[in-house]
Amino acid sequence: MFNVLLAHIQEKVNLSVGDVDLLKSFFIPKKLRKRQYILQEGDVCKYLMFVEKGLLRMYHVDDKGAEHMIQFAWEGWWMADTYSFLSGDISQYNIDAIEDAELLMITLPNFEAMLLQLPVMERYFRILFQNNIISKERRLINTISYSAEEKYKRLVATHPEMIQRIPQNLIASYLGLTPETLSRIRKKLMQS
Repeated sequence: MFNVLLAHIQEKVNLSVGDVDLLKSFFIPKKLRKRQYILQEGDVCKYLMFVEKGLLRMYHVDDKGAEHMIQFAWEGWWMADTYSFLSGDISQYNIDAIEDAELLMITLPNFEAMLLQLPVMERYFRILFQNNIISKERRLINTISYSAEEKYKRLVATHPEMIQRIPQNLIASYLGLTPETLSRIRKKLMQS
């Protein structure tokens, strides 16, 4: 079950055979069914999760009951409410499975122990956190600077797999659009 995680780590840092065995000891495997929650708003995010198989979403529900997609995670991606995970405060987000999923989860105490016992993982997570900051900054620019059509075109260009696997209403929410607006944009692009 660790194949995707190990491949992902090895793309960024080198692990010895001994490191791999130790690394595995810090994680808890978990299977989720489609629509099953792993985190609900008001709970503390107890795990940092790596997706070995399947698709997750993280979203916030506003006072009017509208869902606002924050993040998606599929094979090779990490997911957590980072603030809640690190601080122990309650989460404002929900995380559930869009598809059946297989996860590798790590608690904060195990995460800290892993970083102490496997210093190479400090570098791995520093690289991930740097990339995450860059990605969030780009998403912010996209949100405030581009038209609805430009947002969709950029998403298709950077993450074509999202268009194939994620329902259109969730993509619309992720882009800050109504499903009707996204439908019009997609129709227009298909005609041109």
